[in-house]
Amino acid sequence: MSTEETWLAGKSILLGVTGSIAAYKAADICSRLGKLGADVHVVLTAAAAQFVGPATFRALTRNPVLTDVFEEPHARRIAHIELAQSADLVLVAPATADILAHMAHGFADDMLTTCLLAVPTSTPLLVAPAMNTVMWQHPATQANLRLLQERGVHMIEPEYGLLACQDVGVGKLAEPDTIVRRVVDTLLPLRDYTGVHVLVTAGPTREPLDPVRFLSNRSSGKMGYAIAERAQRRGAKVTLISGPTSLAVPPGVNVVWVETSHEMLAACQSHFQMCDLFIAAAAVSDYTPAQRAPHKLKKSERDGDIVLTLRPTPDILATLARQKGPHQVVVGFAAETENLLEHARHKLEAKQLDLIVANDVTQEGAGFEKDTNVVTLLWPDGRQEPLPLLPKSAVADRLLTAVRPLLKARPLEPDAGT
Repeated sequence: MSTEETWLAGKSILLGVTGSIAAYKAADICSRLGKLGADVHVVLTAAAAQFVGPATFRALTRNPVLTDVFEEPHARRIAHIELAQSADLVLVAPATADILAHMAHGFADDMLTTCLLAVPTSTPLLVAPAMNTVMWQHPATQANLRLLQERGVHMIEPEYGLLACQDVGVGKLAEPDTIVRRVVDTLLPLRDYTGVHVLVTAGPTREPLDPVRFLSNRSSGKMGYAIAERAQRRGAKVTLISGPTSLAVPPGVNVVWVETSHEMLAACQSHFQMCDLFIAAAAVSDYTPAQRAPHKLKKSERDGDIVLTLRPTPDILATLARQKGPHQVVVGFAAETENLLEHARHKLEAKQLDLIVANDVTQEGAGFEKDTNVVTLLWPDGRQEPLPLLPKSAVADRLLTAVRPLLKARPLEPDAGT
C-alpha cells in the first residue's frame, strides 16, 4: 500500500488503544492511517498509556490524545460525544478481553468505553483483539465476541504465532497492514461482486443414530461463514446453507439452516439454478446410519458390541457440478491429512470443478475449529497458488479474488477507492 495514496482523505477515524503489549503496534497503525490521508483521533485507556504514552500519538496525529473522561480539550464540545459522532469509522486495536467484555455489556467507566457507547449504530466499528490463547478461547470471551458480532461489530481476527508470554497459539494482533486494509475496505469497499449471486455451504452435517445421538465431524463452519461474509461485503447476494454451528450469521446474508446431508442437498438444489457461483465449504458427512433407531439406544451390561451399518451420503458437490450451466462456477474444498495435492487434484478433475481449495488439516494453525488456515488453490489447467498461514477472512478474500475472473458473464466493477 503506497504511502503517496490518499484514499482516506477527508475521513475521520477514532482509534481506541487498550492495555495490551501489542499497543506499540497501534502507533504503526496510526501512522499508516495518517499517511493515507485520514484524520486520526486517539483515545488511550490508562493501561494502554503504560505501554505507549500520549505524546507518541499526539506527534503522529497532531490531535489531542485523550485518556481521562474528564478531559475536555475543546470548549463548548463534550469530547466523548464529539469524537464518537464525528468519526466515519471507529477502530479498537489492540482490543483486550476486558474491553470486549465492557463493549458487550455496555459498561462505560473510562474515556474509551464512554466513547464506544456513544458511537451511532450506523458508524462502522472494528475491533482487533489481542490476548493470550487461553483468554481468547475462554467461553466468556467467545460469548462476548458473538454478542458483538450480532450487533454488527466487525472482527479483525487475531493471528496464530508466538505471543508475548512465549506461548504459541491464536491471539497475536493482526499485522498493521492487515488492519489498515480492513479499514480501507470498510470505508471504501471493493464491490467487484455486485450483481453476482453466491451460494455457500458451511459447517458440519449431523446424521442421526437415534433421537439423541448422531454422527458428525469437527467442522465449526468458520471458513464457509468467512466466505459468505466477504462475498456479501464485496457486493454479492449471498445465500448460506449452514449445518449446525454456534456462529453469528454475517449481516446481509440469507441463511438456510439444515442438519443432515440430505437436507443440505435439497437446500442446495433449491437455490443452485439461481446462483452464479457455488462454493462448497461444508464438511458433509460421508456416511449415514442405514437405519435410525426410533428410541434412544440403551446400554446394558449384558450387551456386547453394537454394529452399525452405514451407507454413503449423497455427493452434493459432484451432483451440483454435473448440473451447472455455462454461466456458473463451482468451487470445492478438499480437506486432507495426506497426499494433499494429489488427492485434491483428483477431486478437481473427477468432479469437473472450476477450482478447488486444498487444505491439509494436520498443519499447525489450519483445519477445523481454527481461526486461521493454510490452503493451496488449484485450477484445472495445472496452475496452483499456495497461500501462507492467514486468518480465514483473508483466505476467503484471496479465494474470491482468484474466482472473480472465472465469472466471465459479469463485468468487473471498479474499486470504489480508486
